[in-house]
Amino acid sequence: MPNGAQALIRTLVDAGVRTCFTNPGTSEMHFVAALDSAPEMRAVLALFEGVATGAADGYARMADKPAATLLHLGSGLGNGVANLHNARKARVPIVNIVGDHATHHTKYDAQLQSDIETIARNVSPGWVRTSGSTQALCSDAAEAIVAAIGPPGQVATLILPADVSWGDGGRPAAPIPPARPPLASPEAINAAAAALRSAQPTAILLGGRALREPTLLAAAKIAATTAAKLYAEVFPTRIERGEGLPPVERLAYFAELASVQLAGLKHLILVDVKAPVSFFAYPGKPSYLVPDGCQVHELAPPSSDIPAALEALVEALGAANAKPVRQKPSRPQLPTGELTADKVCQVIGAILPEGAILSDEAQTSGVTLAAHTAGAPRHDVLTLTGGAIGQGLPVAVGAAVACPDRPVLALQGEGSAMYTIQSLWTMARERLDVTVVIFNNRSYAILNIELERVGAAGAGPKAKSQLDLADPNLDFVALGNGMGVPSVRANTCEQLAAELERAIAEPGPHLIEVVIPSAFTGWKLKAMPYALQALGTLPQPVAKAIKNRLAP
Repeated sequence: MPNGAQALIRTLVDAGVRTCFTNPGTSEMHFVAALDSAPEMRAVLALFEGVATGAADGYARMADKPAATLLHLGSGLGNGVANLHNARKARVPIVNIVGDHATHHTKYDAQLQSDIETIARNVSPGWVRTSGSTQALCSDAAEAIVAAIGPPGQVATLILPADVSWGDGGRPAAPIPPARPPLASPEAINAAAAALRSAQPTAILLGGRALREPTLLAAAKIAATTAAKLYAEVFPTRIERGEGLPPVERLAYFAELASVQLAGLKHLILVDVKAPVSFFAYPGKPSYLVPDGCQVHELAPPSSDIPAALEALVEALGAANAKPVRQKPSRPQLPTGELTADKVCQVIGAILPEGAILSDEAQTSGVTLAAHTAGAPRHDVLTLTGGAIGQGLPVAVGAAVACPDRPVLALQGEGSAMYTIQSLWTMARERLDVTVVIFNNRSYAILNIELERVGAAGAGPKAKSQLDLADPNLDFVALGNGMGVPSVRANTCEQLAAELERAIAEPGPHLIEVVIPSAFTGWKLKAMPYALQALGTLPQPVAKAIKNRLAP
């Protein structure tokens, strides 16, 4: 009869969880040994827990099913919390397995003893359980898997004491069929349809699973029938875009710009998304971004059947035969000369291959990326859902494991890259087809902007040095090569285009560092808070023109 760990892995495999991103310690050794009992389970080692958790997130976004993690005690879970936070906000399914001390050992308060459940509840508010016996372990695991799948997806944390893992008498549990999501209520469909028929300014805000091709087409049919505006949430879990798909405008990160987009609306229909709020509070500025006088209608919450809700709305509006607007193919011309952030985005738009997956954590350097890739061949974009930086490289790892036949591009700011730089080693070890582009402006540029926006007074050299990454300069070519990823630096547009084409054509990971000036420096940085503040007082056409200039 198998021990607990062997039975647990068999339970995972039989339920379709066949990838585990690991950073194990002593308490997890029986799980590690049991991996060889299940050849169907792929185990991917990460050198830092934040890489393992972020990779599990990226895997789930692209595979539409959970991966498992294997973390070591409360400290290991703590190291992985930032990217589990991003996964929670993305509503992706993860089976988060955290080893614990043997049950009889906890009374001694050993050096690594901690309250794992309390740590876990920050990222697994819906499902946390410490398995109390080898006999109960696999039924606990089966429940964790179905809880993770949802909908909505969530991080389900199963805490595995060492003696439960090594104990004899484990019995694999049969998979539990996932719950069938409820349909949107007739009242919600009728209310949304009435709003759309009202001839008043109306928008549909899409998030989560509503940003895939079938749901995008349904939403675009509704828009074509009613003249409603389509928006996507600021940081989508996964958005399918490019040639032939309906174009959807993402809400801007800066609250002032998002307010310009939403200004004048009388109805806002939510589909798998919350009503928009600002990322942070700012002195004298509203946190809730829905304009006064605008009625909010929730068509379909995250727990519901999102495609069915939009199809029901299409039917209610008689829009089944409507012709949706589709993005026409277009590419920017390859730029020349010295690199800027905008030119890097132009090069990417000009070269982006069919079926690419973009893990986008380019921060301020990627402001024009969406505009330059709008008409590129079809691709997916994965974004920083929870705002905890250090997601981009691990998510690229997980996406590449989930979709080995698709090219993955990780577009990464240099500051956030350093949070999970160990991802490069996993890319090399697993020979993943990931091309990393590091935007190196030697600054936490977004924080320089925020320093101005929040109105923090008295920021002198000491304060500004906390946002400066130029002393010493980070050398990503040396870092990448040192972890087994062929790495180069491009200094001109011509070099970048050649290196990017070569990296995409060759299998395995590559890294290209581009040293660029910050997109916001000097007078632009000083003027931005005043320009943003003035938007609310300007005529709408002028405000929208400024918005399109700052965030195209």
